[in-house]
Amino acid sequence: MGITVQNITGNTAMVIWPKMASCADSFYSVMYHPNWNSMLSSYSRKSFQKEERVPTSRSSFVVENLTPLTTYIVCVTCQSANPSSDQCRVFNTVERDPASASNTKKELALGIWLTSSVLLLIIAAILLYGCLHLLCRRRRKRSQGRNGTSEQDHGKVWTKSVAYTSEELSRQSQMMQDTEEKHPGGVQLATIIENPSACKEPIMPTSESREQVPTTGQCSAIN
Repeated sequence: MGITVQNITGNTAMVIWPKMASCADSFYSVMYHPNWNSMLSSYSRKSFQKEERVPTSRSSFVVENLTPLTTYIVCVTCQSANPSSDQCRVFNTVERDPASASNTKKELALGIWLTSSVLLLIIAAILLYGCLHLLCRRRRKRSQGRNGTSEQDHGKVWTKSVAYTSEELSRQSQMMQDTEEKHPGGVQLATIIENPSACKEPIMPTSESREQVPTTGQCSAIN
């Protein structure tokens, strides 16, 4: 059939075949298998690991994802028919290209870096949420504590004010009682002195209380 394999690398190979008139209205089947041993393997379709369907408008196909330094057999048939020996070719892949290996390592390192970055971002977000939640809780407790302290201080101030007012009233009441005991008529005399127009008679001092009192009789009440 004239199948050829070209541009062989560690991972790919190009298979070329002549067009077959019997497959004009059908498709080509490209079958390949690694570690081929002609003594143990047959040419049955079940013996091949992979099979690709190619339109009849094409006469070449690039086989990919091959293993470096491995022996492969590739066969091309019409419409998934069992191949014959003249429809197959055996080839060996070469050692992996250093540039390809470097690209693979770079892709692996990039994938690991991206995964690590995503995990770190998730962990940072969780820690930030926890810190903010704890901070809000502490502020709420402080605010509640301040409100309670203010209410307690206000109650203490009100209690002290009431106690001071009661004490002041008691002291004034005691002073008035002491004054009445020392001067029994002091309050009435002081009222008479504050209203001199109610009494027209001359006022003379007495020797006992040393207060000014009317010389004759009581002053008339104010009309």
